[in-house]
Amino acid sequence: MRAAWFEDRFPVTGALPARSHLRTDAPAVSLDGQWRFRLSPHAHAPREQLAADHDDSAWERIAVPGHWQLQHPREFSRPAYTNVTYPFPLDPPRVPEENPTGDHRRRFTLPPGEGRVVLRFEGVDSAFEAHVDGTPVGRSVGSRLPVELDVTDALDPERDEHVLAVRVHQWSSASYLEDQDMWWLSGIFRSVTVLRRPPRGIDDVHVHAGWADGTGTLRVEVATRDGAAARVLVPELSLDLAAGEEVSVAAEPWSAESPRLYDAEVVTPGERVRLRVGFRTVAVVDGVFTVNGRPVTLHGVNRHEFHPDRGRAVTRQDVVDDVLLMKRHHVDAVRTSHYPPHPEFLDLCDEHGLYVVDECDLETHGFVEVDWRQNPSDDARWERACVDRMTRTVERDKNHACVVLWSLGNESGTGANLSAMARWAKDRDPSRPLHYEHDWNYPDSDVHSTMYASHEQVAAILAGDGAHEGKPYLQCEYAHAMGNGPGGLAEYQELFDSSDRCMGGFVWEWIDHGLRLPGGGFGYGGDFGERLHDGNFVADGLVLPDRTPSPGLLDYAHVVSPARFSVEETPSGDLLRLTNRYAFTVLLDGSSSLRLDVADDGGLVLSTTAEVGPLAPGESVLVELPDDLPPGRPDAERVLTATVVTAAASPHAPAGHALGSGQVVLAPAPERAVPSGAPLRRRGGDLLLGPAAFDARTGDLLRVGDLPVSGFALDLWRAPTDNDRGVHGDRVEPAWRALRLDDLRTRTALVEEGEDFLRVAVRVAPPGGDTGFAATFTWTASEDEDGGALGLRVEVAPERELGAPLPRLGVRLRLPRHLADVAWYGRGPGEAYADTGLATRLGRWSGTVDGWQTPYVRPQENGRRAGVRVLDLTGAGPGLRVEGVPEIGVSARRWSTADLERTAHAHELREDGSVHLHLDVAQHGIGTGSCGPGALPQHRLDAAPAAFALVLRPLAG
Repeated sequence: MRAAWFEDRFPVTGALPARSHLRTDAPAVSLDGQWRFRLSPHAHAPREQLAADHDDSAWERIAVPGHWQLQHPREFSRPAYTNVTYPFPLDPPRVPEENPTGDHRRRFTLPPGEGRVVLRFEGVDSAFEAHVDGTPVGRSVGSRLPVELDVTDALDPERDEHVLAVRVHQWSSASYLEDQDMWWLSGIFRSVTVLRRPPRGIDDVHVHAGWADGTGTLRVEVATRDGAAARVLVPELSLDLAAGEEVSVAAEPWSAESPRLYDAEVVTPGERVRLRVGFRTVAVVDGVFTVNGRPVTLHGVNRHEFHPDRGRAVTRQDVVDDVLLMKRHHVDAVRTSHYPPHPEFLDLCDEHGLYVVDECDLETHGFVEVDWRQNPSDDARWERACVDRMTRTVERDKNHACVVLWSLGNESGTGANLSAMARWAKDRDPSRPLHYEHDWNYPDSDVHSTMYASHEQVAAILAGDGAHEGKPYLQCEYAHAMGNGPGGLAEYQELFDSSDRCMGGFVWEWIDHGLRLPGGGFGYGGDFGERLHDGNFVADGLVLPDRTPSPGLLDYAHVVSPARFSVEETPSGDLLRLTNRYAFTVLLDGSSSLRLDVADDGGLVLSTTAEVGPLAPGESVLVELPDDLPPGRPDAERVLTATVVTAAASPHAPAGHALGSGQVVLAPAPERAVPSGAPLRRRGGDLLLGPAAFDARTGDLLRVGDLPVSGFALDLWRAPTDNDRGVHGDRVEPAWRALRLDDLRTRTALVEEGEDFLRVAVRVAPPGGDTGFAATFTWTASEDEDGGALGLRVEVAPERELGAPLPRLGVRLRLPRHLADVAWYGRGPGEAYADTGLATRLGRWSGTVDGWQTPYVRPQENGRRAGVRVLDLTGAGPGLRVEGVPEIGVSARRWSTADLERTAHAHELREDGSVHLHLDVAQHGIGTGSCGPGALPQHRLDAAPAAFALVLRPLAG
């Protein structure tokens, strides 16, 4: 049987030469909107459906841009997620007979004016053929790449309204080149436009705008029609140049910190093209990545294009939302993983200031599962297709100042075709370095790039172990942001800042790809009937699917903030040191200021602005205490918070936006005592101690004041996080499961009644083994007119070496559901663990039990508040105060750990009529083990003898 056209390795026909994405005054008609649509389960849909006069009145309607799996899902074509594995047999370039095919039809009128008529498709997944008025006009592949078709000769002159029919196949030869870690979604998912190409118009523009030593250079190459002469106008610089003429000019440079752009026009008798020109030079100098002659560290994210309802059919507003969120959180760089983005994204990166690694639409990762046999990257028959993808990437995006590196693609092994792509790109655009990570000899990359290298490995690379001469070092993917986490961000950034040779890194990734489910919440792999899938590995972003910032994004913003604070020991005590981590921008020069807030036990006693600055890039200063600082209370903890804030609003943030903050304890609080002195009394079957009642037989805590309490127990387990599970990285959960820490049983060994104490000794152990933990709970109390206080001292010891860390160490109890509100003095407002919560600050905070929950797409341990000195749980009834001695970690939720662990989606969690309170002295670190290293040694919770204490006080309702 003869292969179908879409099984050719390079089946593109009728396409015009690739060119820039241009803003022009030439007439155009957008075809975005409602189209007629019919979906077939195979590629052999009737050809008459492409005819001009075919009756499509009974067809469904579909929104373009859009994916049919999200608008018209069928049993044979639903959303499907795989990370590496191709969802069809590896038989390149052939694809399965089961090849869902969508016919799209739209009527349109021509743009006014003269000239050729061109159809421009910005993105179609994965292969399509187009017919105009029943005449075939072209075929193309390359899902995230534009293609233009000249349709002039196909237009029926007898028609006032023309018919465009587009047949899209889900699978094609191109699918072998597009095995990115994302949902498999099909259709016309970017805009379609009908263009007039006027006589004596502009075919393409190539801007060359460099900057060095205070001077900009400008040369604009212009390809015109019919030999038309072109001029280049930059009014702000008083420039009126012939195309191709090079000039030097006193221009301000462009950088991500100061994204200075100049409006320009290219003019011919037939057309005007508007440009925004940024003068900047990127180069690798002596192994250091530089922008405008200065070393630059990238604080980046990997960004897939995604919306929970529309998939990759993102709108301009989605793009704006992403850019503004990034800028507000100090992200200054984006890797467009793993394809060129929506064209307006780069316009906004130019405007707002983001460095971009623009990646070609190429990934063949699934061939790793067959030892890279038949990998298209090293098969000469695929060279044309690979080079074409690089050509269309570079040509479309070459005029953007924000693009500082081209990337050949992602995880495509090694091979001659990558080298051919690199040669073409270097020849076409020698002004930008090239990036490619997956060939670790780096013959085609100007950058030494790794993924998920551990802290130890990064340190070794920067020390010269395995270094590649003359190449800067980059972590193109690190700190896998899946679920709760990532941890270890501060330690990574410390390494990145230790060497100019390190150009930084890109967190994986920006957004959770959770598709909205009909019943609410967000779905992941397996939720749409896929037999082959990779579960929730697609939910690994710094923002949730609805673009709500996760605690991980707040941590990242703190770690990469340009105003960095560190605590420094001085003869007069601990003080803060402020360092300007910008590459170009001066801090505290009037455009920003240093605000100092001093609080006693969270109560503000002084707020002032420090007279410090200006601070040049790289400079630091010790933050002195205010002269008018009032004396502190001897019983209060005094804390200084320093924040650098902007003086004026910017396009992405209001005035007063924080550029960085830090805290230092100036005077620690006196150690809190555990209450004692109240006598232990019997009343029936209960033991009474201060405000509390206990079961005389078992020693179980029954009540604190008027508040019923149940389920008090040693707490060693947490609902495993994605990073605990270690899908593709370090794994700690299997060791916990092997020890059966999720199934601990308690045996009461002793209930000892003293005159003023109650001591309960228990053994906690899993079934099937002889390893356990001995725990002793010693209760004491005091009595006063406010209801008294109950003290608890806990001593815990493992009976033998476990060979694995503990998930957590603490106690848990169950409280009535009316306790809905929380107020605390401790770290906040968000969650924090041993190696996360970097953005939290010590202060007074309030919220609700429901608001404490972080709705990670797949439920897991979350919501812990750290460093809690005092917590009040209140509601429509008696309440409870918890005091740490000196501090404690707290979680409160309306479901048990077991329910949290076994529930598949956040929206499926159901309250069980109680508030489950977890009070822990420590938890194992979070790490980034879902794809990378686990918790660092200093953040492990190793099993060892331990002791801690806390206080419980009743609160009136």
